[in-house]
Amino acid sequence: MNMEQRREKMVELVNREGSVSFAQLKQSFKPVSDMTVRRDLEYLDKQKRIIRTHGGARSVEVLAGTDDLYLRRSTRNAEGKRLIARKAVQLLQYNTAIFLDSGSTCTEFARLIPDGPYMIFTTSVNSAMELSRLSQAQVYVIGGRLNSASFCVNGAATLQQLESINFQTVFLGTMGFSQARGFTCGSEEDCAVKRAAIRQSEKVVMLMDSQKVEVTGTFTFAETADVNVLVTDTELPERAARFFERNNVEVV
Repeated sequence: MNMEQRREKMVELVNREGSVSFAQLKQSFKPVSDMTVRRDLEYLDKQKRIIRTHGGARSVEVLAGTDDLYLRRSTRNAEGKRLIARKAVQLLQYNTAIFLDSGSTCTEFARLIPDGPYMIFTTSVNSAMELSRLSQAQVYVIGGRLNSASFCVNGAATLQQLESINFQTVFLGTMGFSQARGFTCGSEEDCAVKRAAIRQSEKVVMLMDSQKVEVTGTFTFAETADVNVLVTDTELPERAARFFERNNVEVV
C-alpha cells in the first residue's frame, strides 16, 4: 500500500467510524510508524479531508454540537455493542428503578432486557420502543424536546422530571473517553441530562465500546470518579483498563 492509498483508507476509516483514536489508526495501518501516522493526519487535516483531534481524528461529516446521527452510530462496532449489552443485562436487579440513556449501545441493551419487575425510565425513543414488549416492567418515557438526530429528548422539562426521580442504577452511553477529559458527548443538552441522571443515582454504569477510548467530545458529563462500573468489549486497551482499576471503577 503506497502513501496515497494509505491516506485514502485512513479517510474511509474515519468517515465510517465518525471518530477514531490514534491507537486505532496505528493498529489499522501497522507497521506504519507513529510519525508517519501523525504526518498523514496533519496532511489530511490541512486538505480538510478529516478533522485532526488531540487523541486521533474525527470525520468532517460529524457536526459539532451533536452526537452524530443515530442510524450511522448504530452500525459501528455492532458486535462489540451486542457483547456490552449482554454483559449489562447481568447487572440488572429486580424491584429497582433504572435510568436508561439514549444511544445505540443503550438501545441494544434495551433490546435484551428480560421481562421482570423493574421500573425503567428513559429519554430514548428507540429504547422505549424496544421496552414496549415487556409486560412485568413499568416503563416511563421522560418528556422533553425531541432531538431528531439521536431520537432522544432533552431540555428544561426533561431536567425538571429527572430531579424528582431517584434511581438505584443509571446506564449511560458515551461519545468518548480520555483520562484528561473524562466521559464526553457532543451535545450540551444531552450533557445536562446525563449529569442530572448521575446526581439522582446510587450506582452509575457506563456502557462504552473500546473504540471510544481517547475520543473526545465537546462536553464532559462525567469524571472517572463519578462511575462505578464500566461495561465494555474485549478490545479495551490494557492501559485504559489499568487506569480504571486504579480509580476503583469495576471493569466488566
